[in-house]
Amino acid sequence: MITQGTIFPAPNFNPIMDAQVLGGALQGISCEKDVLIDILTQRCNSQRLMIAEAYRDMYGRDLITDLKENLSHHFKEVMVGLMYPPASYDAHELWHALKGVDTEENCLIDILASRSNMEIFQMKEAYLMQYNNDLQQDIDSETSGHFRDTLMNLAQGTRMEGYADPSSAAQDAMILWEACQRKTGEHKNILQMILCNKSYQQLWMVFQEFQNISGQDLVDAINECYDGYFQELLVAIVLCVRDKPSYFAYRLYNAIHEFGFHNKTVIRILIARSEIDLMNIRQRYKEKYGKSLFHDIKHFASGHYESALLAICAGDAEDY
Repeated sequence: MITQGTIFPAPNFNPIMDAQVLGGALQGISCEKDVLIDILTQRCNSQRLMIAEAYRDMYGRDLITDLKENLSHHFKEVMVGLMYPPASYDAHELWHALKGVDTEENCLIDILASRSNMEIFQMKEAYLMQYNNDLQQDIDSETSGHFRDTLMNLAQGTRMEGYADPSSAAQDAMILWEACQRKTGEHKNILQMILCNKSYQQLWMVFQEFQNISGQDLVDAINECYDGYFQELLVAIVLCVRDKPSYFAYRLYNAIHEFGFHNKTVIRILIARSEIDLMNIRQRYKEKYGKSLFHDIKHFASGHYESALLAICAGDAEDY
């Protein structure tokens, strides 16, 4: 599968000119929000970082701070979110999910179930730099039970990559099937060890074998056997192994429809996937749910917040 984002490097990019225009937009009597959207959503992340550097040289001030001071609500979250490098953005989201008033389990699931070893390594480094805390220690202290054990395992970022052993796939599938039947603490542990440590290539074969052995899809089996955040996390891992864009389409659909537009989730997924696979996520969304992601955002959001989300989502003519 060829993955594609919706945001690309802008041609004829001039950070100094962009910084100047942003400075004008932020310093006017009324903040020119359309200008902010036009520039920040139409530049890729590395270009935005260069704009921030030019902005600091020019005005002696921090662009993120100026955005925070001039904007409010969800629109502010989008504009500020665009300014973080990917690993810092993940770290920022995890910190708030762990240290907020309530732990936001769904944010932890979204991020840790879907990132590669390299992304996890960089996110842990960013977390330590930004918050002077160890991500794994924070997960350990803010979550509990088998949910915590599974998150801790994912946060190690030690999944096998690129390796597959067809001869052991059936055996792994048997172990998974038994774990779903028996449900003891030890079996839960075995289950998460397989899902967190085997390579995607290996798990593809294991899931196929599981279906052959049990006559059941692994997601259905997990849903029947387990509950709570542990179950949600296991399902997320399985869905990400199968098809990441499909997983994020499902998460967006839930965030928009089941939770009455859960802004944080929508913002986080659009920003985090904008240069990775948001185009694929849009395709999956339309295939699975009949309406375009663009249409659904337009329906639920409004004002500059809506414009910013739609600019990141980028629509086709028929979506408007």
